[in-house]
Order: sequence, then C-alpha cells, then structure tokens
Amino acid sequence: MAHSTADAPRSHPDRDPSADSGREADTCPDPNPAASPTLTAGAAALHLVRGSLNRSRAAAFRLAWWTLVSAAPALVSGKALALAVDEGFLAHRPATAALYLAVFALCALCGAWASRQTYPSLAEIVEPLRDRILGDVVRGTLRRAVVPGARCDGADAVVVAQLTRQVEVVRDALAGQLMLVWQFVLTTGAVIVGTALIAPAAMPLVAVPLLLALGVFAVLAPATLRRQHTAFQAEETLAHRTVTTVGALRDIVATGTHDRAEQEVLEAVQAHLLASRKLATVAAVRRLIVGLGAHSPLLLVVLAAPYLTDHGMTPGDVVGVLTYVLSTLEPAVRLLVQGVGASWLRLSVAAQRLAGAARSPATPESPAHPLEPADGSVFTSGVTFAYGRDSAPILDGLELTLAHGEQLAVVGPSGVGKSTTADILAGILQPDQGRILLGGVPLGRIARDDLSRARALLPQNPYVFAGTLRENLSVLAPGTADDVIDSTVEELGLGRVVRRLGGLDGQVDPSALSSGERQLVALARVHLSSATLVILDEATRHLDAEAEQRVEEAFRRRPGTVVAIAHRIAPARRADKVLLLDGQRAWIGTHDTLLAEVPLYADLVGIWNTGTTGPDGDGPGGTADGPDERDAGVGRVSYPGAASDRSPSRPSAD
Repeated sequence: MAHSTADAPRSHPDRDPSADSGREADTCPDPNPAASPTLTAGAAALHLVRGSLNRSRAAAFRLAWWTLVSAAPALVSGKALALAVDEGFLAHRPATAALYLAVFALCALCGAWASRQTYPSLAEIVEPLRDRILGDVVRGTLRRAVVPGARCDGADAVVVAQLTRQVEVVRDALAGQLMLVWQFVLTTGAVIVGTALIAPAAMPLVAVPLLLALGVFAVLAPATLRRQHTAFQAEETLAHRTVTTVGALRDIVATGTHDRAEQEVLEAVQAHLLASRKLATVAAVRRLIVGLGAHSPLLLVVLAAPYLTDHGMTPGDVVGVLTYVLSTLEPAVRLLVQGVGASWLRLSVAAQRLAGAARSPATPESPAHPLEPADGSVFTSGVTFAYGRDSAPILDGLELTLAHGEQLAVVGPSGVGKSTTADILAGILQPDQGRILLGGVPLGRIARDDLSRARALLPQNPYVFAGTLRENLSVLAPGTADDVIDSTVEELGLGRVVRRLGGLDGQVDPSALSSGERQLVALARVHLSSATLVILDEATRHLDAEAEQRVEEAFRRRPGTVVAIAHRIAPARRADKVLLLDGQRAWIGTHDTLLAEVPLYADLVGIWNTGTTGPDGDGPGGTADGPDERDAGVGRVSYPGAASDRSPSRPSAD
C-alpha cells in the first residue's frame, strides 16, 4: 500500500545531527526496558485484572455469585460424613447413614452444577480482553514501525510470538485466576470453619501447615517469576533467530556460512531448553509445597487421631476432618500452588511483555503555523544521514532540485541507500542534517494530514487487501467517480485484471493476484490520489518492460513529480534527471551526461544491457549507447564537491 499516511515523522530542517547520534541501524528499542521485571510484571498483571473486571462488572458479579454457590457444599461435606459415621454406621442405623451420604452426594452435584454456571460469565470477561490485547499489540507495533530509526529486521517473528502464544497465555491464565483464586479463598475458608465447628482441637493440625506452605510459596514467587520471564525471552529469541535464518537460507548456502548459522540457531535452542529446565525445577518445588500444605495435615490428623478421640472427638469427627482435608483442602492447595501460582506467574510476565509491545510512541507535535506545499517540487540542501553514530554516512550533503512535473530516476548498486533516500524524501526518515522542501515548504512545517495527501511512497511489495477492487483503488481518494477510475485503469493497463475480477465491485483475493497485478493495483491507487510527489521504490519491478513504460507515461501525463528507483536501464534513459548513488558520492545529471562522464554509471548500464561489464570498466562494447551519445552531455554532470570533513565531497545543485 502506498505510504500516504498521516504517521510520517516530521523533518527538522536545521536539526543538530548529534540529536540522533545514538541511532543504530536496523535495531529496535527493547519493548520491556524496566530494570525490575518482578515489580513491573506484577503491576502489569494487576492492571490487567482490574481493567478486565471494571469493563465487565456485571459478568464479574455473576462469576463471584456462582463461585460462592459452588464452594458452599464444601462446608457441608465434612459435617455430613461425620454424622453418617456417628449417627448412622456406628449407631447401626444404615438408613440414617444413607440419608447423610445422600446429602453429601447432593451437595457435590450442586457444586458441580454451580461450577458449570461460572463459565459463561468467565467468557464474557476473558474473550473481550483477548481481542483488546490483540488490537493494542497490533496498533503499538504498527505505530512504532513508522517512527525514525525503527527499521527492525526480524521484529515480525517476535510479534508473532506475542500475538499467538503470549496472548493465549494471558487469556488462559486470567481465566484461571478469576476461577480458582476466589474458589481457593472460599473453599479454604469452608475447611477452616468446618473443622472448627466439628473438631476445634484439630484446627492447628490443619491451619499451621497450610500457613507454612503459603509462606514458602510467597518466598519462592519472585525467583519463579524471573525464570518465567527468562523463558519468555528465550522463546522470543528462538523465534527471531529461526525466522531470520530460514529467510536467509539462500544467502547462507551461497556464502558457505551454514555452520555458523546452524550454531546460532542451536545456541538459541539450547538457551530455550535451559530456561525451560530451570522453570521445570521450580515446578518440582511447587509439588513439595502441595505436600506441606495439604498432605502433611492429613498425616498429622491420622497420627493424632487416638489423642483426639481420647479428648472428646468422635470417630465421625475425625472422618469429617479427613474429608475436609482430602476432598476440599488438598485440591484447593494444589490448584493454588501448581495451577493458580504458575498461571499468575505466566500472566504477570506475559502481561508485562505485551504491555511493552502495545505501547505507542509519542505522537509528533503538529507545527505551530503549518503551511501547505504549493506543488510537487523538491529541493534538498546539505542532507546527511547515517545509521548510528559510528556508521559511514549513506547520504552526505545531498543537493537536489526537482521542478514540479519532473521525473527523477535513482540508480546505484545494491545497498548504497536508494530506499533510504526514498524514505527521507517522503519524510519517513529524518535526516541528521540538512533541509528538505516540498512545494517550497520545509517538511517540518507541513501538517501530517497535508503531508499524507501531498506525497505517496509506493514500495516494491505493495499492500493489497481483501475487499472490492473499487475499495482498493480508491482508498487514497474516497468517492472517486467511476469514469475517473476507468480512465486510470485503461491508462495503466489494468483492464484485464478488472474484467477477470468481475468489474470494480469484484472481490479481491490478494493471494490470487500475481506480484505484477498487485503492483498495478497499487500504482492505480496512487495515480488516483491527490499526491503531487510520487516516490516509486522499485514499484514496477514485477512488470515487463512494455508495462513499465506504459506506467511511466501514465505518471508523466499525471500532474506531479515522480521519483523512481530504477532497476532497468530504460526508466533512467527516459527520466528527466538521474541520481546515481555509490555509497560515498551522488551524481546528478541526465542519462547521457552520466554515461559519458561517470564510469560507475557506464558499468551499471553495461550490467543492465548484457549482465557483464566491459574490459575497461566503462560498460560492454556492445552497449546500445554509442560514442556520440557518450560525448553529447560532457560537462553537464553535477557531482560531489568539497562539503564535509567526513567525505571528500558532496553533490552540488543540479
């Protein structure tokens, strides 16, 4: 999709280059810069829980009510079994025992039914939360992607891990917290109250080990949280490394660096395995806590049974206490330590990391007195840009003048900064130094909405979305009349695609379009827009030569200035001006003048024409450009002059 958005950062004409001296190439800031993950993670989880409950208060009240109903049978169960033993079996009254056992069974059924009623209310809380988190992460990721210095290789792999596993972790863990924490509090309270009612002497045997287990659990929680945090980081690193390696397999094989690539992936796998094992060690410790809090009371009550019965407790009371411990306390402690505890840790860490992923950068301030560009003319003066403080400048003092309606072709070897130049001219990246004027107005003085309408940047792989063809074509110019769209479709040669899709209201399946068809749709979209400056970053790469020429002619007839990164010789021949970059210098001239005076350009022409260079480095002997063409433009090339102590030269105005 054309980058004709309102989110483009502003350019500051006279900005001190030291302001961005710390910018690094192709890096992203850590989305979780907090130095104390324990406190930050806990706060993030609490914020998430409070926000979810506040947004769904009615559902939260219903959940609390049904949880209370489901926990109530725990209070009755122990007393019912105690009466069944004392007044039924031991009194040789089986009918009475059966009655109390029926009460016990009925309580269990009522508790199961009440538990079933909690799930609809739980879904009303956690499912909207999942949707909100997904939206927040996507918005935050997209907004950070357009800030200066946000070119992040492999960041998509981390985002995928966040949008899949971590969001589901938050959803499931929050559901566990809401279901089980409240249930633990209620059932544990029922055990304590029930034990106190039927056997006060047994209270310490149950309460003391339980309190000790909860204390140990609280002490171990911070260390467990740190290990869970490390496990999530290892998972993201592994995803990042895997996607980066798989995407670069061709280059890895070509350069023979597969051993190193394999080692890096295996190191990430080993780190993830180590983090998982450490987390599993903590899980084993949690099993011991369950034994302390639930199994040791059982053992103590059994061992103390003779003493308790000698001091007033009946056998039924002992059975009742054991029932409370076995059927109610043990499951509650196990859920707290192994279920609720683990899920709270996962919730805390995932909430912290997703909160970092969802954060949005500060919105750039609008200029105090914005101005609108008069046309699509472009003027740059002393534009310098480098990725990082110690990096060599990609542009060093660029001077460029384009009149409204001119076409500029940007050429050069791979990796010399052609796409970076396009981003800078579009206002996507801010230069370290220098001025950029669009229509006679500095980019920093143009309001974001006005800038989004005044220029459009079309990448090599444009975005085509599912919807009608009309919606795709008119997204930058809503309400465009059909006859205007039809005219653009014919000009760009898109008619066959339109007919195949069933007209302008036909549905578009992006995966069913070829790369060239997607480029034509995006080109038509920009052609219909009001942008007076169009920047094509190899946006015709997937078109054949005839279709490419047709697109060029259509944009030449369209009012406005065109800057095109060329990947063939023909667009450079036909352009009004050519900007040649080699990573150190910038030459500006016509195709003929550059061919005559700049050996690098002649080499590029030779490669374009035959795929090889000539014996003297000036292009192949059989190039289509004869000697007369080479001599025709001598003296009309603008090339770097002394302008910076970092480079022996810089381009002068054309």
